[in-house]
Amino acid sequence: MTKSATGGSALQPILVLKKVRALLECFSVERPTLTLQQIRQASGLPASTCQRLVQNLVREGFLDRDGDEYRIGLGLVRWSAPGTYGLDLVRLTRPVLQQLRDETGETTCLYVRDGPYRTVVALAETRHIVMRLFRVGMVMALHAGSAGKVFLAYDTGAFRDAVAHGLSRFTPETVTDIDLLTSQMKQVRRDGYAASFEEREKAAASISAPVFGLSGELVAALGIGAPSQRLTPTDVPRLAPLVIEAAADASRRMGYDSGVSAATTASR
Repeated sequence: MTKSATGGSALQPILVLKKVRALLECFSVERPTLTLQQIRQASGLPASTCQRLVQNLVREGFLDRDGDEYRIGLGLVRWSAPGTYGLDLVRLTRPVLQQLRDETGETTCLYVRDGPYRTVVALAETRHIVMRLFRVGMVMALHAGSAGKVFLAYDTGAFRDAVAHGLSRFTPETVTDIDLLTSQMKQVRRDGYAASFEEREKAAASISAPVFGLSGELVAALGIGAPSQRLTPTDVPRLAPLVIEAAADASRRMGYDSGVSAATTASR
């Protein structure tokens, strides 16, 4: 409770926080950078208010500025990281990520889904000097990349959300055809993993597998990401079994029992 001017107790809404939230929500995966005019139009705030708040957000690290364009600040991403450390999913799977990183030599990531997007909630970074850039809090579309395709293959809600949101093209290799994507999802379920090469960004590759929870539901995707110069299609037969086993280990740590889940499914 806060004291009012008359001495009574009252909860007063902090209007500036609503305005700050309106500004931050202008940014998305599809529009990660915006000009001041675009922010003003998207937020609906008066020009003077918008400019003042944007300047303050840049000063405090909530936004970063590059010329005439703004994006979510790396400071804000860094501050969000501690929020994931208390999650059981992150805590229980952290040793798995580290072991897979040591076995493959590449950065390992754990993703969860939010609507048509996937977010990195934990990672173990490669020790190579040349690496793919990942960070906790990083948000990506579902249809481009191996981790996203794991969600599409094992979660019907994910596929529905991705298609409804629209299948944007990020590179010439991005799959935007629904029939082809559906066929790939069947292949992912048959193989137990997904591999992706330059679908979300050029010179980038990844392999991911599903992590299941206590009742057999998909709770996360776990995988490795690397520059395509180190991770090529010829490396998949060697690395995919390691990723699958790591995801299975993470599933066991989450309480998943494949034998019980299979029996339960068969009895339905």
